[in-house]
Amino acid sequence: MPWREIRPMDEKVLFIADHLRGLYSHSELCERYGISRKTGYKWLERYQEQSLAGLEEQSRRPHQSPSATPYTMRQAIIELRQKSREPLGPKKILALLAQRYPGEHLPSKSTLYNILTVEGLTQPRKKRQRVSPYPQPFSPVHEANELWSADYKGQFRLGNGQWCYPLTVMDHHSRYLLGCRGGTGTDTEHAQRYFIRLFRDYGLPERIRTDNGVPFASKAAGGLSRLSVWWIRLGILPERITPGKPQQNGRHERMHRTLKQATACPAAASFTGQQRRFDTFQHHYNQERPHEGLGQTPPASHYHPSPRPYPEKLPPLTYPAYYDTKQVHATGVIYLHSGQVYVSHLLSGEQVGLQEVADGIWDIYFGPVRLGGFDLRDKKGGKTPYWTIKV
Repeated sequence: MPWREIRPMDEKVLFIADHLRGLYSHSELCERYGISRKTGYKWLERYQEQSLAGLEEQSRRPHQSPSATPYTMRQAIIELRQKSREPLGPKKILALLAQRYPGEHLPSKSTLYNILTVEGLTQPRKKRQRVSPYPQPFSPVHEANELWSADYKGQFRLGNGQWCYPLTVMDHHSRYLLGCRGGTGTDTEHAQRYFIRLFRDYGLPERIRTDNGVPFASKAAGGLSRLSVWWIRLGILPERITPGKPQQNGRHERMHRTLKQATACPAAASFTGQQRRFDTFQHHYNQERPHEGLGQTPPASHYHPSPRPYPEKLPPLTYPAYYDTKQVHATGVIYLHSGQVYVSHLLSGEQVGLQEVADGIWDIYFGPVRLGGFDLRDKKGGKTPYWTIKV
């Protein structure tokens, strides 16, 4: 039985004092102090060997640990971590240890990480704010212009040393390459100008599928960016693939591989020469090159422009009659129930729709895109309460 919780050191001293007085037998003494006979003998023995110091609590750690990592291996782990210009992680260090100590028992990945942590050779990883996930699955595609895909093919250097960032746009159904334009970056302004040109030439698609990078997405509510906000105002639904799954835009990725082989191995000497290569490739890819997925016919034989023309003035967003609509102020908030809800600074001046999905629980939409929801009961702040939307 353990010592009673109240000042165990005092209890031990009193136990020893009563034992020295000889007033009780050992069994009676142990019973009075609520301990077992074995525990009583243990503390008497320690008192005889070490006096009062023997009554202090001692570490229960075993004197020997057969599974402990040997000193030489610990030193090797530290050396491998420190000598690399780019610090190696546990997996790579374990691989190098296996080469250095063949046939020996190696520590687990967690043990190796603990060794690095004790030596101060690790840093806690900052929590990254990620783009909010897009709801899956995607809707099927049956006709041209139901879905366009857009992406920036990996940047590369031209012969003159400048970086080239090709923006490519393709019709998903027909594989028709709508555009391939080399640029100096991935900024929203240049991308929007190029999409205006494509919309005027080919009309508006129903959806555009992209990855989660700039300028297609951001860490704002709903993953919206300035470019995707503009698409929604045009009546185009943005779609985003799952991070790390380029196969969800596999047709576009396959076209990129063909584009790179035909136009950038090696690259042209200047933007003018590179764009000439892009234009030549686009014509050949659309008009002449047979496509296996299209029965060995070229994409041009399956594509036609969209019947939806590009409007020179953005149409207003419409919401179902049972939605409440609010305008987003310049600070990115909407005012509701004598409080405010932060939505996004990207939507300043825009109209959002609110739908009550349960008692006091609301969802916020920008066009067809759900930005998140909030619970009126989860109120924060003082005189001016506020709510934070959650995905």
